[in-house]
Amino acid sequence: MLTLTFLVKTLIDLYIMVLLLRIWMQWTRCDFYNPFSQFIVKITQPVIGPLRRVIPALGPLDTASLLLAFILAMIKFPLLTLIEMHVLILDPIYVLVGLLALLKAAGELVFWVVIIRSLLSWVSQGRSPMDAVLYQLSEPLMYPIHRILPAMGGIDFSAIIVILILYALNYLGMDLFPGIWYRL
Repeated sequence: MLTLTFLVKTLIDLYIMVLLLRIWMQWTRCDFYNPFSQFIVKITQPVIGPLRRVIPALGPLDTASLLLAFILAMIKFPLLTLIEMHVLILDPIYVLVGLLALLKAAGELVFWVVIIRSLLSWVSQGRSPMDAVLYQLSEPLMYPIHRILPAMGGIDFSAIIVILILYALNYLGMDLFPGIWYRL
């Protein structure tokens, strides 16, 4: 059962992150013609395309992607409970659990975008198509830190500060919601 739980949780989490990445890319107006952007759109379009006919976007906010990500986050916990304990429990508290799971997934997505951007800055030095998208996504988070703490000796500490803030928020989630935060 642990293997099935792992696979279901991982697949749901990855698709939620891809949906959130699509929303984030639209929000920051990333280059749509970038190959990485095209990949994200193509992997989500079969589900989001029909949803967009029913749920229109609100300005730069892709509400269809956000709603689908929230629904996946909301059903993840009861689905994992069904797999592990063979009991399906439907409770209105799962709306809050879905919101928390969505927030945690957003934090994990920001973490990985900052980490991958930092690693690619050492390797590709701006020549990869993915560099441009990751820069456009992470720069609104890192720019305020750049203003306060500029690069020292060629080393940019803004990524470390963003990651420390994310860790602090994750520990806050563990303190506020003990017992459930780690399962999200």
